[in-house]
Amino acid sequence: MGETDARLRGQDLGDPPIRDAATVIVLRDKGGVPSVLMGQRGASAAFMPNKFVFPGGAVDATDADVPLACPLTGNCDARLRAETDPALASALVAAAIREVWEETGLIFGTPGAWDRPAPRGWRGFADSGHLPSPAGFHFVFRAVTPPGRPRRFDARFFLVEAEAVANDPDDFSGAEEELSHLQWVPLAEARRFDLPFITEVVLAEVARLTQTGLPPASVPFFDNRTGRSEFRRLG
Repeated sequence: MGETDARLRGQDLGDPPIRDAATVIVLRDKGGVPSVLMGQRGASAAFMPNKFVFPGGAVDATDADVPLACPLTGNCDARLRAETDPALASALVAAAIREVWEETGLIFGTPGAWDRPAPRGWRGFADSGHLPSPAGFHFVFRAVTPPGRPRRFDARFFLVEAEAVANDPDDFSGAEEELSHLQWVPLAEARRFDLPFITEVVLAEVARLTQTGLPPASVPFFDNRTGRSEFRRLG
């Protein structure tokens, strides 16, 4: 059965389609008092209103054509391609970088000029004088939104350390308004916030990885594509 068929099987009529998405856990002070970057979604948001979340969002069609400053690491690339269209891997990482830029103003990139006009959604990033860089990105979690939700995503979670940020990690002045109360939340205190369930699960995995190291031995996968919840590991 193909990826598209698997996504459609078990969906109720009227259930929204599953969109590929990328989410980024930016980890700071891993060796000291680790913290993660989070913000609050608006009260009127259709998906997870008022919840504190990591930066992230759906893959755009233009993300596949964005020039990356360097290739994905072999480990990250191979696991992203598991049970997914192989051509989607670089688009997922590009989407992750774009969403962080849009929602926080932080740049994961290296200085350089684009060899083509930047597509819509990327022009501000290109104007900063950077090429998007996946250096330091680790694929650490995958989760598909269960049926019955107003939005459904096949979200890949990337973990990257704040040292990879090219600009001031405390300057959120370039952020768009999708997330409010952007802040570095101590990892040990993050569960005190109003979080989606899957964010709580991912935080526990991040806490484990700060102790065991990166890359992870395997990637947890909450698979709800067929309407039946399954937990598996990739790799």
